[in-house]
Amino acid sequence: MAARGSSGKKLVLTLVRILGFLGISALCGVLAAALFIPFVAGTAVTGVRSIDFFDELPSELAVTPLSEPSRVLAANGSRIANVYEENRKPVDLSDVADAMEDAIISIEDSRFYKHNGVDPQGIMRAAANNVMNGARQGASTITQQYVTNVQNEAIKSSNSDEELLIGDNKDLGDKVREAKLAIAVEKRFSKEEILTGYLNIVFFNPNAYGVEAAAQYFYGIPASELNLQQSAMLAGMVRGPSLYDPTLNPDIAKERRDVVLNAMLQQGQITKAEHDDAAATDLGLNVSPVSNGCVAANVAQYFCDYVEHVFVAHGAPPAPTADMLENEPEKAEQMQVARRNYFEDRGKLLRRGGLTIQTTLDPRLQKVAQDEVEDTAPPGANPDKIGASMVTVEPGTGKILAMAQNTELAAPKGQWSNSFNFNADANMGGTGGYQLGSAYKPYTLAAWLDDGRSLGDTVDASQRRYERDFPWQAGCVPGEDYFGHYDPDDPLEETFLLSNFSRGFYERMSVLDGIVQSINTATMASAAELDLCGIADMANATGLHDGRTGEEINNLLISSLIGGGSYSVSPLSMASSFATFSSGGTYCQPYAIVSVTDRNGNKLDIPRQDCERRVDEEVAQGVNYALQEVIERGSGFELDPEVPAALKTGTTNDSVQTWTVGYTRGLSTASWVGNPDKNRSLDGLRFLGNGTTLDYVDGATYAGEAWSAYMTEVADLYPTSGFPDPPAEMIERQSTGQDEDQESDDD
Repeated sequence: MAARGSSGKKLVLTLVRILGFLGISALCGVLAAALFIPFVAGTAVTGVRSIDFFDELPSELAVTPLSEPSRVLAANGSRIANVYEENRKPVDLSDVADAMEDAIISIEDSRFYKHNGVDPQGIMRAAANNVMNGARQGASTITQQYVTNVQNEAIKSSNSDEELLIGDNKDLGDKVREAKLAIAVEKRFSKEEILTGYLNIVFFNPNAYGVEAAAQYFYGIPASELNLQQSAMLAGMVRGPSLYDPTLNPDIAKERRDVVLNAMLQQGQITKAEHDDAAATDLGLNVSPVSNGCVAANVAQYFCDYVEHVFVAHGAPPAPTADMLENEPEKAEQMQVARRNYFEDRGKLLRRGGLTIQTTLDPRLQKVAQDEVEDTAPPGANPDKIGASMVTVEPGTGKILAMAQNTELAAPKGQWSNSFNFNADANMGGTGGYQLGSAYKPYTLAAWLDDGRSLGDTVDASQRRYERDFPWQAGCVPGEDYFGHYDPDDPLEETFLLSNFSRGFYERMSVLDGIVQSINTATMASAAELDLCGIADMANATGLHDGRTGEEINNLLISSLIGGGSYSVSPLSMASSFATFSSGGTYCQPYAIVSVTDRNGNKLDIPRQDCERRVDEEVAQGVNYALQEVIERGSGFELDPEVPAALKTGTTNDSVQTWTVGYTRGLSTASWVGNPDKNRSLDGLRFLGNGTTLDYVDGATYAGEAWSAYMTEVADLYPTSGFPDPPAEMIERQSTGQDEDQESDDD
């Protein structure tokens, strides 16, 4: 009984094979008819209604440019990162070793130079083998494989969710289409051009598309230097890249390599001696890891990430407004879809377009900046997750020269990893910034000088209490509640009470002394004589904005005058803003991309690089004069970089965020140390990786020390000439009648 059952199964299997043979034979008939017997246009075909189906199929293959990695380069041309979806470097056939050509033809399509794109002889041979042996032997020519790869590339390059044409995904219709396109390709291109395209497009490994990338990845050499055994191994991988991957299955890969060598010997491509010598070698791999994306950048991971965000967002359709989201939801949805599609297309262009993105990054500055932020709070010994960052902008141009922070995009296990850029706005992959503390005070100073006043003017810094009915001036929004809150049941809410960190400064003093010593009561006294809107206007003129929303500074609460209020400002925004003073009043939009070139050498549009005068030159000179004094005798007296420089420190309540922002004529740098994730004081936390703690941390400690060390080392790489002094009358005290009365009373 068992024997008869076995015989029955064999009979069924044989019938299935015969039917399969008949189906393949019918396909061969179609192909033969198309190739050799055009007059049989009415012949019926198994699996396809008629030869009319064949005639209706496309007759020309749309060959789109191959996916290539994009390169992100520093200002000196050194590589920051490769960004790709498929690691590939197309080469000419003359740059591929002869052994590689022979190997791929021997194992994949020995009749490559004899057929016209489809090989009926090969199909019949494969069909017979499949019927007799029950195997699944393919019969696609190199040209047909090339066609399928080109079609798959088009699918991957588009926004289509169409399935790739791989293995069982191809039905009989797909195979007929492939065959007809292969015939068309053979009419359009030479055999050498087809082989070149095939070797450049074929998949070897997730890290290697095309023969050049494969040679570089597996052997660390160009395809032109591949020897016989190396060529045979790569050629053998094409049929099953995962199965025959030598890094995954070395024994199976070696067996497959030897199969290729045998085929080459049988076809007369190599001698018996060459075969034996090659077969006697081991695989001889020299795997060269391939870095992909900003996470694997050689330097400046977060700068690289910033560049990606800038590139993808450039030229994007506008986002719907809040009003539109509420009142025109359908239109808003259309706008959102358009933006998503735009970002997706730009991302694919970046990953597949073979672009060369030249950036502004100066590797000399970047290395020092990275060292300093890691010295402050080392990434591998930072249990409290203290953030440290540094960013430098060139005054007068807006070039971003360095951007560093003490984390990695994908850090090793046990080390703090952070996907957010501490230096950037939220829409550019950043945290959106931090509160400024006293680093905001220079804008009140600038507004004071812009109002025609002097650094030598005195203000009453003894006044600590401001009643709710104090006559604040704000021309843009008169009559507002500048306290920002009011509880009628709490009498203390009627008064705003100030204090200074340093005692002994509750007295009349010059505006210059007030900024040098960072006296809260002096800044408030200055603001009390100004229009509050003018202070916000000055901050906005220098490019300052809320890093979370992108909106201008318009908070007129009196608390913001001494600490920037509730606004979150990114270090990049601060460095660019202070660069406005350094340049004599010219604000330059910070930029990271110098040029973008496609694979054909064509220049792509990039964000505009705009500079314009925003602050009166004499006002900028007055601010520079005052902030130089901060280094001479103020909160930055221990931070002198030994070249003419100006700076301002900043510390928020409870030392949650700390800043030192300063500049020379050639560099403007913001150094920030704080907590990006938690509203937690820095006081008592561990710094420097050695258990160092301080009971009190302010802007002049860790942020200031990092700024000073960095600027001392790199400042001389850019201009360091002194700043022009402001007019004498801007420095000297301009007494008012009230001042004179006060002086006579004091006498």
